[in-house]
Amino acid sequence: MTAEAERSDEDEQQSFLASTPVEILLATQILQLLQAAAIRLASEPPDLPAAQLAIDGAAAIVTSGGERLGDHLSLYRTALAEVQQAWVRVAGSASTG
Repeated sequence: MTAEAERSDEDEQQSFLASTPVEILLATQILQLLQAAAIRLASEPPDLPAAQLAIDGAAAIVTSGGERLGDHLSLYRTALAEVQQAWVRVAGSASTG
């Protein structure tokens, strides 16, 4: 990639970040972290530490963002709770397995 193409990519990324509402950027991160956690939990063997870190990161965003995250806050909280419950189930079966 040429230096000019790299600058163009950087400019596009900055433009995207500047024009996208922060609530949308955070929502994307929350859902990606929860998806990453679910993938780690479903792996054989499950990667519990990595899943927990991803869950903790999503929880931090949801907790600190709160109502500022907008109309979908209840969706984020529900998704977070479901992945947390999955972690507990997987951790429990891993310790008894």
